[in-house]
Amino acid sequence: MKVLFALLAMLSISACQAVDPLSAKNDFKTRWWYIGFTEPAYMTVWVETTAVVDIQDRLIPAGASGAAAQTPDGEYTKEIARGWDGIGGSSMPVVGADLPKRLFVRWQSIVERKTYAGWIDISESTRDIMRNSTAQRCHETPQFTANPSAALNLGLAPGGIIQVWVWDDCFRAHKVDRGQVNVEPLGPYLGKNEGRYAWEIKDSSQRYIERFGIPYGSW
Repeated sequence: MKVLFALLAMLSISACQAVDPLSAKNDFKTRWWYIGFTEPAYMTVWVETTAVVDIQDRLIPAGASGAAAQTPDGEYTKEIARGWDGIGGSSMPVVGADLPKRLFVRWQSIVERKTYAGWIDISESTRDIMRNSTAQRCHETPQFTANPSAALNLGLAPGGIIQVWVWDDCFRAHKVDRGQVNVEPLGPYLGKNEGRYAWEIKDSSQRYIERFGIPYGSW
C-alpha cells in the first residue's frame, strides 16, 4: 500500500510539472546576458569602453560602447533631469561572460567635459534577479514566452554616478546596485584624442543647464 501511495504521489507531481503554466523549459533563450546604458535627461554621455569580471573570475571585455539612451531635445519648464525618469531599452550582448561580479565602465560626461572611469560591484541579490528573470514566465501573463535573456542597465550621471537596474521575469525594472567612480585623469580616450570629446554640448542641454543647473545629488 505504501508503494502504491508513493507511485501515486510521483505521478501527481509529474502531472503538475507537465501542466505548469509558468514553465519556460521550451521557451527560446539567448546564450548571453545583455548590457545597456541610460543618461539623465539632457545629461549626455558617451561610453568609451566596458569590461566585466564574471562569477568565474574571468576578465572579459564587454564590447559595449557608444551613446546611452537618448534624451529629449525639446524645451521644458520643469527640472526633468533631476532623478531617474525611466531607463533605456536597447542593449548589447556580453559575449563569453557568465553573470557579472564586477563591471568596469569609462564614459564621457559631455555636459561637464569630464571623463569618468571605475568599477562597480554587482551584488548576489542582483544576480538572483537576473537568473530568475529567464527561469519562468511572468505569472501575470503566462500565455507569453519567458524573457529570453537576462539584462542589466547602467545609468551614468554627472559626478561619476553609476546606477544599476535589472529586469525581472515580468519585465519590470528594479533599481539595484549603485556606486560612484572617479574622474579619469588622462581625459577622454585616455588622452589619445588631444582632449577632444565625442560631441559638443547640445544647444538644448546648454539652455537647460543655464536655466536649472546640473542636479548633483539627485541620482
